[in-house]
Amino acid sequence: MEEMLSNVFKALGHPIRRNILDLLKQSPKTTGELNESFPDVTRYAIMKHLTILEEGNLIVSRRKGKFKLNYLNAVPLQEMHNRWVGKYMQPTANSLLNLRSVVEKKGDGQKMTETNKSFHIEQEIFIDGRRDQVFKALTEKVEDWWEFRLAPKHLSSQFTFKPVPGGQFIEKWGENAGAIWGTVYYVNAPEEIRVQGHLGMQGAVNSAYTYKLIDKDGGTVLQLSHTATGVLQENWEQDHKHGWEYLLGTLLKKYVENKA
Repeated sequence: MEEMLSNVFKALGHPIRRNILDLLKQSPKTTGELNESFPDVTRYAIMKHLTILEEGNLIVSRRKGKFKLNYLNAVPLQEMHNRWVGKYMQPTANSLLNLRSVVEKKGDGQKMTETNKSFHIEQEIFIDGRRDQVFKALTEKVEDWWEFRLAPKHLSSQFTFKPVPGGQFIEKWGENAGAIWGTVYYVNAPEEIRVQGHLGMQGAVNSAYTYKLIDKDGGTVLQLSHTATGVLQENWEQDHKHGWEYLLGTLLKKYVENKA
């Protein structure tokens, strides 16, 4: 853990690397696009900066055809926040999340803007636990840590997640009420599971997310990929980025490591 934090601080220690993260916060970019953003810096230097950012786990790279896209991975920053700031903010965390949602969606009586577009989220989290423990927490034990709910606020709800082809991730409340968060269309336990589901989004949306688990340094690297296309509201991409960081980088990580 301390070595990981040292790599994060090292990665943040150069202004060009911080500027690269600012660019990736806007959208994923190829190495060539990043190089064009720094005309006074050689391509070799940009690649070296990207390597240091990867060592700090602040970016993840995924090949798309002949190009390699670089994505911001803000989870290590969330972990730093949790270590030095989180305990002071925890009592109000949910209230602030709820307040932000209300302000963004209903503030000033403005109508939410919807456009036909897509987003793609890539994140990686290191969890100090075995791969089978992480897989079980992601599926069979999801109710123990998954905090986001679609049930009306005055009702309690229960979650189930069956990690088999055709199995569903379901939230139920009341006698005959509930919601399907996703349906499993591929599973290779405890290495990978792919799910199709709206994850709280409404309307004409096609959404799918994948968990991949990789053994590393006595623990597990959890790779998340989430893609959504259709009629998307402007704030949904950022909301889901922050939501995944909180769910996986804070709640799931803490749950598994405390159990382990």
